[in-house]
Amino acid sequence: MAELSAKGRGKLPAGKFAEPDKRAYPIEDKPHARNAKARASQAVKAGRMSKAEAGKIDKKADAVLKG
Repeated sequence: MAELSAKGRGKLPAGKFAEPDKRAYPIEDKPHARNAKARASQAVKAGRMSKAEAGKIDKKADAVLKG
């Protein structure tokens, strides 16, 4: 996966995040989109996130993966 520094993450527009309000789960490229899906799945299994929230992240990440 490409390295994303804190400075680089700060420069990303909100649209490059699966959760733009929280600026969480960056999905600026395919490796980060795959990682966002994996982390969301882990959060659901750990009880930190609902399946609905993970579904939204998956949908946005899938758009990047198909593109």
